[in-house]
Amino acid sequence: MDKFLEDRNWKRYHTPKNIAMSIAIEAAELMELFQWSNPIVDEVILDKSLLEKIQDEIADILIYSISLGLSLDLDLFDCILKKMEKNDTRFPPPSKL
Repeated sequence: MDKFLEDRNWKRYHTPKNIAMSIAIEAAELMELFQWSNPIVDEVILDKSLLEKIQDEIADILIYSISLGLSLDLDLFDCILKKMEKNDTRFPPPSKL
């Protein structure tokens, strides 16, 4: 990803604010794919065109998320693990209540 940005001289545009906005925009594009419909999982899997569009939007979201993490020198796996620990405390399974 760094090479892709460097080759195009785009790093100057990749500020934390711009990347965060790009994540939100790509998430909105993912939501737009489902606007006015509510397909079940099997319907989505069978619709190859829709599935490809979903894959593209998820990839864009992940690319921007990784880019933000890299630019802020964050350990993304550590971020995920810490958040999952918080989620486990906030949302314990019924057996832990």
